[in-house]
Amino acid sequence: MRAALWGAVVAALAWPAAAGAETGGCRHRIVRADRLASVAPAGDLVLASGRRARLDGVRLPDEPGLGAAARDWLAARRDRPLSTREEPAADRWGRIVLDAATEEGEPTDLAGGLVAAGLALVDAGESDTLCRPGLLAVEAGARAARRGVWAEGLPVPAGEATRLAGLQGRFVVAEGRVLSVGERRSRTYLNFARFGEEGLTVTVSKRTWRIMLERGLTAAALRGRRVRARGFVEIWRGPTLDVSAAEMIEMLDEERALRR
Repeated sequence: MRAALWGAVVAALAWPAAAGAETGGCRHRIVRADRLASVAPAGDLVLASGRRARLDGVRLPDEPGLGAAARDWLAARRDRPLSTREEPAADRWGRIVLDAATEEGEPTDLAGGLVAAGLALVDAGESDTLCRPGLLAVEAGARAARRGVWAEGLPVPAGEATRLAGLQGRFVVAEGRVLSVGERRSRTYLNFARFGEEGLTVTVSKRTWRIMLERGLTAAALRGRRVRARGFVEIWRGPTLDVSAAEMIEMLDEERALRR
């Protein structure tokens, strides 16, 4: 029954067939049942079993008002039975990483519902894989409608270096055109400004760059293309975003072509 519930959630979110419900590296998750007891101030879920959990694939807004709205949205599902898919091991803070959907009535996917309402951004976190790439399609609807976080100045243009620098330490979605690509032994650099000018740089780890190359996203394929990237803003000779998962870089040219 819980497998059927997740099938209903996938269908309701209308995820692209190519993306699927999850990536191959995440099919080891354990299906369980629990209830939501409360929501912690930081957005963690406190389950009736006494465990603390984090919804996978999403990040609640930094903006206090929207963060409170996201926690209220989750708290409204308190005491309802949940079907969960969980990582076997807790993260370094002792939290269970999971997907969760309510079981009563029409199933509500917690991560998908937050993203659809504009109350969460898609984020692979510390993982090098986004287990549920279909969440990006859900996010596109909220972005087009300017719901929640998308009415608050996101995405940030990659050329607005001063604004990006002011967001140091915060999770940001930025868009712009890749002007050059620097491949190095341990990292690859996607530069959104010409040499000597101020603008965003996106850094990609060696492992993530290898995955991107396997998907055809070579340096030649990226130069001159408009992309959307997401990550925490750091300052290193200007604002940088460090990308941990290949799905955190989206090709906007293909996105626009699909809408035509």
